[in-house]
Parts: sequence; C-alpha cells; structure tokens
Amino acid sequence: MEIRDYDPAWPRRFTDLAARILSTVSGRALRAEHVGSTAVTGLAGKPVIDIDVVVARQDDVPEVIQRLATLGYVHEGDLGIPGREAFRGTPGEPRHHLYVVVAGSNELTRHLMFRDALRADTALRDRYADLKRSVVAQHRNDRGAYTQAKSSFIEAVLAQGVANAGRRV
Repeated sequence: MEIRDYDPAWPRRFTDLAARILSTVSGRALRAEHVGSTAVTGLAGKPVIDIDVVVARQDDVPEVIQRLATLGYVHEGDLGIPGREAFRGTPGEPRHHLYVVVAGSNELTRHLMFRDALRADTALRDRYADLKRSVVAQHRNDRGAYTQAKSSFIEAVLAQGVANAGRRV
C-alpha cells in the first residue's frame, strides 16, 4: 500500500470510468459521485478511484448489479457496511472501488460530507494527508489496521459536519 501525492489525472480517470458505468446503468442510476481521497484536489492518497453509483431506490439495486456484471464487475455484497453494495473492479481498467448506494443513504451522506469537508478546508486536507502517510508507514501491509487507524479522524470530521449543519438550520 502506498500514499502518493495528488495526481491531476485522477478526476479524468473518474470521469472516464463513470461514463462507461453510467451508460450501462442508464435509467436506473441517478449519477456517479467521485468520493475518497482522489476526489479532493491536492490530497495525497492511494491511487485508487472511489466511485459511488447513486440509485433512487433500493428496488433499483438488483438490476444495477446485473447490468454491472455485463461490464465484468463482481458483486461482493455490503462487505459489512449496510447500505453500500461493493464490487470488485474489472481487469484492464484503472484501479478503482465501485459501490452502489441509495440516494439519501447514510453511507452516501458520509462519503459526500467527508469529501466536501476536505475540499473546503486545505488545513484539514493536509492534516489528513499527514495522518495517512504516518499510518501507512506503520501499517503498510495491513489494510484493515490502516483503515482503523484513520477512523477516529474521519469520525471527528463527520461529527463536526453534523454539528455545523445543525447550527445552519
């Protein structure tokens, strides 16, 4: 596992992947969201594009799963995170994680809130990059430990976002 400096090619990779995916799930998906570190300009991260395909209703998910299979995606279930269906990427494509989420779901809300907080605050973005570099140095070969070590930072950012949203109401 490695953390790389921000690559300005990441948004284009997302756009290319999303276009192919959305053409296949047309009529069932509302949109694709670029989430994760590669979605934040200037943020160092693993060179893996994270994509949330957003559907209107849970009833749309089974057909989207079937259509994605025609592109070579393998459905892996929720991988322990309810409300998020995960897929193993297809060979020959840029490295990416693909998820299907329902509009308004907790997982989509979390992904967008965290991404948008990092986009809005360069100091926060840079603190997160420093944390990721430090954590990967300690847990280079243990993805689970890497993810766990970042979780308190992520939860604090999300809690602050919820608190701020409450003040704006």
